[in-house]
Amino acid sequence: MKLKSSLKYFLLTIAIFLIEVLIATKLKDIFFVRAYLGDVIVILLIYTFIKCFFTINNNQKLIFGILIFSCLVEFAQYFNIAEKLGFRRGSLMYIVIGNSFSWIDILCYAAGCLLLFLFVKLQKNNTAMSS
Repeated sequence: MKLKSSLKYFLLTIAIFLIEVLIATKLKDIFFVRAYLGDVIVILLIYTFIKCFFTINNNQKLIFGILIFSCLVEFAQYFNIAEKLGFRRGSLMYIVIGNSFSWIDILCYAAGCLLLFLFVKLQKNNTAMSS
């Protein structure tokens, strides 16, 4: 793992973040999108954010690490970590950390990691074929 900056991944991170904001603010009444799709997409957001700053050769380990991290955050919600850290309801950090544990969220994170893994593998195969 090497420290670097990537404009491509930075722009992707901004775009995915804006999609997440759109889901949270304008599409919140569409249950499937707010409840499930946002949790799948957040995996992509974490991935692109990390890739903004680091060159990581083993994407499988990175994706697995993101899954573990996401599950840890979800389990922390079970223990009301946002409140214990002193964040007020409705504050940005309270919303980012979350406030309610859900097994379905973990399934959404796993689905996001699986989709990301398949995309990265397909992209790698296409790059190898064109070389």
